[in-house]
Formats: sequence, structure tokens, C-alpha cells
Amino acid sequence: MKAWGAGFAVALGVMASAATAQDWKPLDADNTLVMETSQGRVIIALAPQIAPLGVERIKVLTRRGFYDGLLFHRVIAHFVAQTGNPNNRDGGKSDLPNLPLESVFKLTEAVPHTVVAKPAGATTGFIGAVPYVAMNDLHMPPPKDLPRAVRAWGTHCRGVIGMGRDDEPKNSANSELYLMRDTVPRLDRDYTVVGRVVSGFDALAALTVGEPPAAPDAMTKVRVLADIPAPERPELEIMNTDGAAFAALVKTKRAEKGADFSVCDIEVPVRAAR
Repeated sequence: MKAWGAGFAVALGVMASAATAQDWKPLDADNTLVMETSQGRVIIALAPQIAPLGVERIKVLTRRGFYDGLLFHRVIAHFVAQTGNPNNRDGGKSDLPNLPLESVFKLTEAVPHTVVAKPAGATTGFIGAVPYVAMNDLHMPPPKDLPRAVRAWGTHCRGVIGMGRDDEPKNSANSELYLMRDTVPRLDRDYTVVGRVVSGFDALAALTVGEPPAAPDAMTKVRVLADIPAPERPELEIMNTDGAAFAALVKTKRAEKGADFSVCDIEVPVRAAR
């Protein structure tokens, strides 16, 4: 897991001492990827609420063993690490059909989410561990007999994972994955966001850079957490974004950043299960 800043670590320690049981919960085993890489383990929380087709595709390919051994064929400093192509270069795909673009979704009150900020004309927050942005259209009447919904999208903070695609057409996501090595919001609403790294930021940062790298790193094995035998499973809990500890974390970070605060300043913490 990443090394936190000193101030952040102190604040987290204070919160942990006062945290109650509902402040932490197990990772969703059915929607968590455990990615072993040549630089270490990366654990990814998937968000089917944001991109159900993309998440399902990744789990299907993972369970086939499709990703095992594939290289990080394009790694750019302060940008992305790309992988998931069977030919280990841009353009390779699985034998499954391409997927439609899921860059924007409808956010309703039925979707569990936590708002952390309300910049002009929008709200930002988390669906599980994944940061999102939503339009503030609540003044608009909902369609008859349907729940009120706003347009929302996963935002490209550091650690976010999405599905690569062809330049055109945009409905061409298939098997390629990209992991954000920095925050790059200009990608928002143009790609399918499927999840976010919750542990292993250090491994992501250590991947060898290049287009392609001279000695590329690999995903040695990728598994869905639910498929890992119990004795081998990483036993982690994630902070509940609806709990008091997370609210205190947001308050601390907001005070630290002031007017520059954004949803990308927060990474939902994980800890060893107790």
C-alpha cells in the first residue's frame, strides 16, 4: 500500500482509535481483483454500478486466466500503465465481442454513494472506492414513475482503472486495461471507468516506463478475490465511506487543501482485517 503523508497518517491514526465497527467493512469479494505483478500485488475494487458490462467482461476474462502473464506494454510517467492485450501491444483483443462505451451512467438515490464536495453545478464523491462526478440536475423533475437520476461518471484520479479502446469507434473496449499513475481528469467521459486500486500503489508506481518498456513488467496472475481459496486470501477491510471515520478523513483533507480540495485528494483506506 502507498506511504501516506505524515499529517494524513496522524489523522488516520486518531480516527482509527475512535472508529467503530461500522467504519470498516470487508472488501466485496465478488468485485475485487487481486493482481499479482512483477513489482508486487495490486488490489482493485471494481464498480459494477458505474460500468456493469465492463466489470463483467474483466471478471470473465480473469476467470479464464486470460490476463495471466500479459505485459504492461505501455507505461507513461504521470499518466497510465496499459496492459491486457494478448499480443502485448496496442490493438490486441480477446475473442469476445467489443463492448459499448460506458463513460456516463445514471446516478439515483438507489445507488449507494457518498458526496464529499459540491463544486458549482456538480457534486463529487465515491461509489465504494471509486471517485465520481455528477451533474447537479436535482432541480429538474424526474420522469413520471421513475426515480430521479443525474448524469455521472467515474473520474480519472490516481489509481483508477478503466478499459482501453480504439481511437474510433468509441464502442470498442474489449480486454485492454489502463491504470492511472496520476490524476488526469481530461480522460473523463471518454473512457469506461471500472474500478480503483485500493492497495498496491507502490507496485503501480514501480512499473518500468516505456512505449514499450525495454524490460516490461507483467501481470503474473490475476484472480477474483471470491475465487481465491480462503487460506490464501488477502484479509483486508476497506473504510466505509458512510461512516464517521471517513467523514473525519474528508474533513481533515479538506482543511489541509483548502480551496484546492478535490475528490482526487482522497484514497479510501484499507487495513488488515481484525
